[in-house]
Amino acid sequence: MLTALLFDLDGTLTDTDTLHLQAFRQLLREHDGRELSQAQFDAQVSGRANGELFAELFADASPQQCLALADRKEALFRSLAPSLAPMPGLLRLLEHGQACGLGMCVVTNAPRLNAEHMLQAMGLEARFEHVLVAEELERAKPDPLPYLTGLQRLGAEAGQALAFEDSLPGVKAASGAGIFTVGVATTQTAERLMDAGAGLVIEDFDDARLWALIESMG
Repeated sequence: MLTALLFDLDGTLTDTDTLHLQAFRQLLREHDGRELSQAQFDAQVSGRANGELFAELFADASPQQCLALADRKEALFRSLAPSLAPMPGLLRLLEHGQACGLGMCVVTNAPRLNAEHMLQAMGLEARFEHVLVAEELERAKPDPLPYLTGLQRLGAEAGQALAFEDSLPGVKAASGAGIFTVGVATTQTAERLMDAGAGLVIEDFDDARLWALIESMG
């Protein structure tokens, strides 16, 4: 029986990767004149938590400098996203979840300021029981801990839940927690999402196969 829905944020609730790419490109140009291609962003940046990512991108910087660079990048991102559109079909799914009494939470590698900004920009800040951000946990995605924590907060079992993810680290985290994971093909191909552990890949939340899955889980 389905009792819980767990959602990634960036690229899942709303398509934000283009904005993140713009912010990273501006930051890298400001810092040392580097360029970042779409392919590099997709393979090396998308979906990752800032701690490990910025230490890798700025190998010569101190931890404090990496933190300042990450803060600058996220401020650039927020300035590019004063309003955001929910993914097609998302509001229908959230309304269904609310009507059925399903527990719903956000599980994201984004910093809390970004998570709160994005939810407010979509008008969804009151829709979720919990917003879990990886930087406040011991380990980020692709470790299963963020999703295991989400299940614990909702009082749900993995077999009673669905997770929605667009990134490879996110799919690995959710499927690693034992949750049937629905890949949202905004940033990765269906093949790569399936290889990472997704049980179903959809274009958006209006996909008939998703609603058939939800019905089959009761």
